[in-house]
Amino acid sequence: MTSSHSIQRRRLLQGAATAIALPSFAALAQSPSRTLRVGNQKGALTVLKGRGTLEKRLAPLGVGVTWTEFNAGPVQLEALNVGSIDFGDVGEAPPIFAQAAGAPLAYVAATVPRPGAEAVLVHKDSPIKTVADLKGKKVALNKGSNVHYFIVRLAEQAGLKYSDLNFVFLAPPDARAAFEKGSIDAWVIWDPFLASAELTLGARILADGKGVVGNRGYYFSSLPYVAKNADVLKLVVEEIDKLDQWAVANKSAYAQELSTLWGLPKPVVDVSVARAAYGTAPITKAILAEQQQIADTFFELKLIPKKINLLEAAGAGIA
Repeated sequence: MTSSHSIQRRRLLQGAATAIALPSFAALAQSPSRTLRVGNQKGALTVLKGRGTLEKRLAPLGVGVTWTEFNAGPVQLEALNVGSIDFGDVGEAPPIFAQAAGAPLAYVAATVPRPGAEAVLVHKDSPIKTVADLKGKKVALNKGSNVHYFIVRLAEQAGLKYSDLNFVFLAPPDARAAFEKGSIDAWVIWDPFLASAELTLGARILADGKGVVGNRGYYFSSLPYVAKNADVLKLVVEEIDKLDQWAVANKSAYAQELSTLWGLPKPVVDVSVARAAYGTAPITKAILAEQQQIADTFFELKLIPKKINLLEAAGAGIA
């Protein structure tokens, strides 16, 4: 009887061990067969993360989503280059540098143009009244950024050469400090830094991007991921555009979400959100042609080491 009891006990333990070691069929069925690794800055993608709508949209495809937050586009693109993420959001300039450095970058989608979201600021009592007045003046900007291209084009329109401006290359926090101290004459910057300087420093907009540049935002992936997951990326772009359309109809609520994310007062974010443009769509050859102009300008300024062809960073089926 003792022997029979021992055998029965061993069988029960073995069954329990098997149950622990092997997942159930239900669990296997629910495991995602693919993964989308998103690298997000504090913006639209982070709002989507908080809402969980992307996970719900991709679940029927058997796609799981992971998130990694970054503080800047170039760091995101480095993560893409080493294979740590599959998707992210960025401004105009960083992907050009990434492609020039050999990253397997693929443009997936672009926002509508947002030219009003970047501008040249001067002090409220500055004698500088026109862009031409910037000749010989100290102009701060983030080197190799979207505003770098903007100021080149703006200067050209005003009849100035690139060498006519005395550039001081500073990251936004340092540029703001220099602007406050009066050690620079002008600051070329984008929202929400732009709105913050207007509201808290009384800065005056000398000129914005309207009629000068497009200032689009971009969503990127890698060429290998695009080749195998076009269906996933299509749904992602649709979800981002849904958020854009919601933001158009709910600007105050959207500003509140971004205010919390950015740690900025809501009145500052209200200004940024009010002048932004909303809408995201798949990438096209016409949009890449815009990027090509920026890339060619950066090459001429010796900011990138070689000429690049933006069409090499286009996914399959580009219109």
